[in-house]
Amino acid sequence: MTDLAATPKVEKMGTPAVMPRLFGWSMLTILAAFLINNILNVVYGTPQITHIPALGMNTGAFVTLGVYAAALIASFAYVRATPNQALRWDANQIHQFNCYIVRALFWSVFFVGIADAVLAFLRIENFLTSWFSVDFAREFGRAAFVAPYIHVPMIVLGFVVALFSRTLGFHWLAALIAAAELGIVLSRFIFSYEQAFMGDLVRYWYAALFLFASAYTLFDEGHVRVDIVFAGLNPRTKGKVNAIGTVLLGMSTAWVILIVGMSGPTSMINAPVRTFEVSQSGSAGMYIKYQMAVFIGLFAVTMLIQFVSYFFEAVADKREEPGRREISPVSH
Repeated sequence: MTDLAATPKVEKMGTPAVMPRLFGWSMLTILAAFLINNILNVVYGTPQITHIPALGMNTGAFVTLGVYAAALIASFAYVRATPNQALRWDANQIHQFNCYIVRALFWSVFFVGIADAVLAFLRIENFLTSWFSVDFAREFGRAAFVAPYIHVPMIVLGFVVALFSRTLGFHWLAALIAAAELGIVLSRFIFSYEQAFMGDLVRYWYAALFLFASAYTLFDEGHVRVDIVFAGLNPRTKGKVNAIGTVLLGMSTAWVILIVGMSGPTSMINAPVRTFEVSQSGSAGMYIKYQMAVFIGLFAVTMLIQFVSYFFEAVADKREEPGRREISPVSH
């Protein structure tokens, strides 16, 4: 664990850094374009940009290229409109936006987990048929119904609550995982009762904790790194090493995950979402397996956003700009 020292005040204006800012903001707008085109590809069948040379130019190809062109124009226009905006200011704004996304994701998995676990219990114990008609109760056993009408409202609620919450929820989610595990133990050995959804809930929350916390861990310098040589470098050299490593190792890894995971309707992330895939336990378990596939993509998205923020900080360190954050390791 690490403890953040007092963060220096971040000045909005600073020394112009056109090329690093253009690279970083282009990375973010291209990410947005990639995600938009992925939806268009899965839902409307527009071609991926890598398939355009083989398929030729058509309406779908123009849409795909247009989205990427708009993304590049947007990044260029933003950098040109704010030529004197400081790198550390950009880094802080991007980090704060990423914190909101992570916060919203934690609230979403909390609400979805509780709602789906309760629904699974009611479904298994046949309580739904006592409250609803047989036909309507049967709908709660279909993932194609539960996902859009139960999960989506819970996810929207999570993003709304995140607007007013200021905690990322890591500790709370870890506590909930422990409580869920304890519940399994108590129900198994005291009441001799155990169902598949109970284990599903633990895995669901644990996957969210592990994958969604990674971006903030990068900000907090909490990831394990081999720093035998790095620790002895001066801040300027550290900034150079971090900037190069962020591009060659960090951003590239995130992009590989996204490209492989979203390489068409049948890819490992898109396919489960299209069919609202559930686990082999069927109606006895939670209907959240398709979301756990999405977690992989969300991990890459949040890490890529944080890597852009980290890149700006690293370049600012290399340029010896004021406002450098000092992170002191402490034992807990």
